[in-house]
Amino acid sequence: MQLKPQDFLVALKLVAWGEQRWTYARLAQELGISVSEAHACIKRGLQAGLLVDTALLAPPPEAAPGVQEAVAVYRVQARPRRAKAAMATHADNPARVHSRNLAEFAVHGAKYAFPAGKLPVSVGVPTSHSAPAFAGVFAPGSDDWVWPHPNGTVRGQGLEPLHPSVPFAAMQDPKLYEMLALFDALRVGRARERGMALTRLPLLIYPDGPKPAERPKYG
Repeated sequence: MQLKPQDFLVALKLVAWGEQRWTYARLAQELGISVSEAHACIKRGLQAGLLVDTALLAPPPEAAPGVQEAVAVYRVQARPRRAKAAMATHADNPARVHSRNLAEFAVHGAKYAFPAGKLPVSVGVPTSHSAPAFAGVFAPGSDDWVWPHPNGTVRGQGLEPLHPSVPFAAMQDPKLYEMLALFDALRVGRARERGMALTRLPLLIYPDGPKPAERPKYG
């Protein structure tokens, strides 16, 4: 099994959704991929430890206090209904993000697994420090980075996106857009931009993780 760029994209999308219930059809639609590819991405994410099977997180049903015989009879009769309900929930949210593992991969591994590809100067969707989420943080200039796209509004140095569907997916979801732009800052940014991404991206993925001051300094 080898992780693909779209697997990382899917994992970030689940981060952006938080606790929302989702389906494979919705995941595929919002990321511009097929339903079968969405299934494959979740499967590889689970194998890699970036995602967790929600069925494994569900607590076992607790035995009701009182008469044990009556409880046993009730369980036998009610099992099909409970199983059906559990299956429905599992179908909506078959997986959730393993926040610690994904944050670690995003910072330490993803830029090496999915290196940046430089493209010709073009008009496109701004990314890295040029993205709208960082307006006012970094002054715009000749070093703007963009994902080439016909609906783009900024002219700059072209950057191959993590996956061809990234510009479309980012324009649908501001939080996903911010994380993808931060990831690009790790891939192509200068020291200050990488430093911001090293602090901000893990906190978006793993809010309960170590605070920035507690993190070791990288690169």
